[in-house]
Amino acid sequence: MVSESPPFWWERPGWQAWALWPFSALYGSIAGYRMEKGRRATVSVPVICAGNFTAGGAGKTPTALALARAAKERGLVPGFLSRGYGGSIDVTTVVDPARHLAEAVGDEPLLLAREALTVISRRRREGAERLIREGADLIIMDDGFQSAALAVDYALIVVDSKRAIGNGFLIPSGPLRAPLSIQFRHASALLKVGDGDNADPLVRRAARAGLGVMDARLEPRPMPELAGARVLAFAGIADPDKFFRTAKSLGADLVETRSFPDHAHLPEDRIRDLIDTAAREKLQLITTAKDAVRLAGASPLADTLRAACLVVEVDMTFDDPAAPTRIIDLAVQAARKRMLGA
Repeated sequence: MVSESPPFWWERPGWQAWALWPFSALYGSIAGYRMEKGRRATVSVPVICAGNFTAGGAGKTPTALALARAAKERGLVPGFLSRGYGGSIDVTTVVDPARHLAEAVGDEPLLLAREALTVISRRRREGAERLIREGADLIIMDDGFQSAALAVDYALIVVDSKRAIGNGFLIPSGPLRAPLSIQFRHASALLKVGDGDNADPLVRRAARAGLGVMDARLEPRPMPELAGARVLAFAGIADPDKFFRTAKSLGADLVETRSFPDHAHLPEDRIRDLIDTAAREKLQLITTAKDAVRLAGASPLADTLRAACLVVEVDMTFDDPAAPTRIIDLAVQAARKRMLGA
C-alpha cells in the first residue's frame, strides 16, 4: 500500500479543493466525532503519541526515535506501537529486523525496531498489551493521534515548518485528518520542525491554547563522502523534496532525482532504471533510510540497488536538549493521575 498526496493539498485552495469540499465536510464530521466520542481503552503504562494534524510525513518517526532514546536514559523500557502501514501482516506481531521484510511489517516499524522493541497491530489496544507483556513500561505511538482506540497521556503534534497544514482543508480537499479545532483539544504540545514560517500561525494558536511549543530540526548525520559527489537521489517518502534539500546541505551535486509515492515498493523496471542511469551517467546513488529498508531483501535486483546506495540518516534534534526528557516525565505524571483516577 502506498500513498501520494495531491499537489493541490499544499497550495492555496483552488477549484479542486472547493469541488471536493462536500466530501471533506462529511469526512470531517465523522473523524471529529470519533476523536471526541470514541471510547479510549486504557493500559497500565504511560502512552505517548507522536502524531500530526495532516496526512503525510512531518517527522514523526525521527521524533519517536528521539523520545525512545530519552526514555532509555531515564531507565525506562520504551516500546513502539505501529499499525504497520504498508505491510501485509494483519496480526499483532513483534517486529524482528533480522527476519522481517518491509513488505510484511512496513518500512517505519523496521526503522523503529532498530532502536527499541516494536509491535505492529491493527488493533492498538491489543498491540499495547503485547508490548507490556514483552516488557515495555512506556509506549510510544508512531502516528495514531486521530484514533480513539487508546488513551494517550501525552500527544506531541509534529508540524513541518514549510508544509504546515497545506491549504487547511480536510481530506480529500486537503491534508487535514480531522477538524483543526478538535485536534487542538486533544493535543499536549506542538513540535515545529525546521526554520520555515508557514507553521507560525499554528504556533501562535497553540500558545493561546496553553499548549507547550517546542522547536526542532532534522539533522543529517555527517557524510563527508557526499561533498562534491555527483549523485542520483531517489526517495519514496511523503516529501521527497525535503530529502533532496538535505542531500544538497551535505554538499552533494544532485545531477538527477527520482520521486516515488510514500511507502512505495519499487517495481523491477524502476529499480533497473535507477541502476542503469547511475552507471551510464557515473552517478552515486543515494536514498533515505526508509527507502533502504524497503529495498533490503525485496528481490535480488533490489538488493543490488541497496548495495549500490549511500543511505542518508537523519536525527530529530530539539533546540532544547532537555525537551524529550521533559516530555517523558510529563507523560509518566499524567499516566499516574489517570491510573489513580481509574
